[in-house]
Amino acid sequence: MSETIPETAFAELFQTNTPLLDVRAPIEFEQGAFPCAVNLPILNDQEREIVGKTYKQHGKEKAIETGHKLVGDQQKQQRLEYWIAYKQENPSAVLYCFRGGLRSQTVQQWLTESNIHIPLVEGGYKALRNFLIGQIDQVSEERNFVIIGGKTGSAKTHLLNRLISKIDLEGIANHRGSAFGRRVVAQANQINFENQLACALLRLPAERNKIFLEDESRAIGSLSIPLTFHQGMSSSPIAMVEESLEFRIDTILNDYIISNLRDFESLDKQQAATSFSEFLLGSLQRIKKRLGGERYTEVSKLMEIALSIQQAGESNEAHKLWIKSLLQNYYDPMYEYQMGKKLERVAFRGNSQEFLDWASHIDSSSSNNADA
Repeated sequence: MSETIPETAFAELFQTNTPLLDVRAPIEFEQGAFPCAVNLPILNDQEREIVGKTYKQHGKEKAIETGHKLVGDQQKQQRLEYWIAYKQENPSAVLYCFRGGLRSQTVQQWLTESNIHIPLVEGGYKALRNFLIGQIDQVSEERNFVIIGGKTGSAKTHLLNRLISKIDLEGIANHRGSAFGRRVVAQANQINFENQLACALLRLPAERNKIFLEDESRAIGSLSIPLTFHQGMSSSPIAMVEESLEFRIDTILNDYIISNLRDFESLDKQQAATSFSEFLLGSLQRIKKRLGGERYTEVSKLMEIALSIQQAGESNEAHKLWIKSLLQNYYDPMYEYQMGKKLERVAFRGNSQEFLDWASHIDSSSSNNADA
C-alpha cells in the first residue's frame, strides 16, 4: 500500500470497513467521526488549544516547537505504544488528522522511525467528510428510491430489512421515527448520522439502481435526513403496505412494548420497570397538545393501567387498549390525511406477503430491467 491514500481510494476505505486511526483531539472526534475510526490523539484537548493559540499569535514554527514541548519524551513514548499496538492489531489501518497536515504527518514519521508503516489519508478528516457528503448528493440524483409506506404498525421496518438493496434510516438514526421512537441508547449527532448514512450507501450493490426506504418525515428524533436525500424520497414511488388493525396492534405491542422493555432491562434490570413507565408516559406527553386534553386523559389512564398490570407480572395484553385508541383516533387519521397528498405516487398496494412478492422482482433485478 502506498504511503498516502488519494481521494480515488476513499470509496474502497468505507466499502471494506478499513480501520481508521484518527489522531485528532478527543473534542474533534466527538463532534464528528466515521464508523470504523478509533481516536488515539497526538494532542489532547488542552494541548491542542495551546498549540492553536500559539499558531495564531506566533506562527507555524513556534506552534510546532510548542507541540513538541507539550508532548515530551514520556508522552511521546506512551502514545507511540498506543499507535503501534493499534497498527499491529489492524494491519490495513490508515491514518489521518483534520486536514492531513502536521499532526498526521508527525505520527506517520514517528511510526516510520519505529519501523511501522501506515498510509496517510490525503486531506484528512475534512476530505473524507466532504467525499461522504458528495456521495449522499450523488445517490440522491442517480439512484431511484422506492418508498415503503403504510399505517403505523404495518411492520414496514421488518419488511425493509428482508430486502437486499435497502437503507434502514431508522436503524442508522437509532430511533423509530415517532413520538414513541426513542431508544435506550441515545442518538448519535447529526454529523455521525450523515457519515453512517453515506457509508451504508457506499456498501449497496453497485449494479442495483433501486433503493428501498421506509416512508419518513425529514426529522427522525433529533436528527434530520439530508435535504437532497429527502427531496429524492419525496418524489419517489410509494409501495403501500396494508394490514389489519389487529395485525398492527400486535406489531406495536411487540416492537414498542415487549422489545423496548427488554432493552431497558438489559441496561438496568432493577430500574427497568420505572424507566420504561417514564419513557412511555413521557412519549405520550409529547403529543398531548395534538391529541387534545380529553383524549390524552383517556389514553393516559389506559396506559397507566396497562403498566400496572405488566409490572405485576400478569400480562402485556392490556397495552392493546391504548394502542388501539391511539391508532384509531390519532395515527391513522393523520396518516390518511398525509397520504391523501401522495396518492399519485402510489405504485403498489397489498399486504406484507404481497409486497415481498412484488418487491423481490425489483430487489433482484439489475438497473436495466428494474422498474417500479
